[in-house]
Amino acid sequence: MKPVRAKKKLGQHFLTDLNIAKRISDTLDFKSYNTIVEIGPGMGVLTQFLINKSNDLFLVEIDTESVAFLKNAYTNGNLKIIEADFLKLDFKNSFGTNPLAIIGNFPYNISTQIVFKTLENRHQIPFFAGMFQKEVAERICEPPGSKKYGILSVLTQLFYKTELLFIVPPQVFSPPPKVESAVIRLVRKQNFHLECDEELLFKLVKLSFQQRRKTLRNSLKKMNIPEMLREDAIFDLRPEKLSGDDFIQLTKRIGHGNISN
Repeated sequence: MKPVRAKKKLGQHFLTDLNIAKRISDTLDFKSYNTIVEIGPGMGVLTQFLINKSNDLFLVEIDTESVAFLKNAYTNGNLKIIEADFLKLDFKNSFGTNPLAIIGNFPYNISTQIVFKTLENRHQIPFFAGMFQKEVAERICEPPGSKKYGILSVLTQLFYKTELLFIVPPQVFSPPPKVESAVIRLVRKQNFHLECDEELLFKLVKLSFQQRRKTLRNSLKKMNIPEMLREDAIFDLRPEKLSGDDFIQLTKRIGHGNISN
């Protein structure tokens, strides 16, 4: 069967290096899951290393041409191909309720949204590994205190231990992207249920970084936080100075006050 044509509108850059594909597959540890979900398998370069690792492997692919290629290449009964947009899938209906790992050479145009979808379903996803643009990978794993640290960093690190594993050059893809790439691994923390109002926490983090050059006192003005609380020294800081734990403590304090939105 002829190779699939990469489609720019889908953010497709097919990985061609088998050694890198194997390195990605070898990140799997199977400590708390058996099910694997690969996002954007394309022509199955990574799939070939996953297929013997689990009896419960799902491939989620939006590209009809790739789906046809995969169905022709893989007839293994343990393999389930879902032609769909991963971002629109209902996890229970698509994958059942068992814990699962997310893995893939992710389409760069939706890679950040894939992370947020993972955070929404974190109760079911103890493990996550995959390829991102290097800049996005660095943002996910960045500690507090720099310009790269932001909403994605805080929210991901609240629930997962993040690791940037290795850098990948453009020439191992077809077509080559204009940027370097990187593979990261996320392992869910043992205590991933936060002892605070998670909805309020997400709101605080997002509002804070929407005006990241301002102090919290100014960026959170619209929340009408009581004046007495706003006198605390933490409100003199810019959001990149706060760790996830700092945001949790701030959420608790604000949640105990009577604020209006």
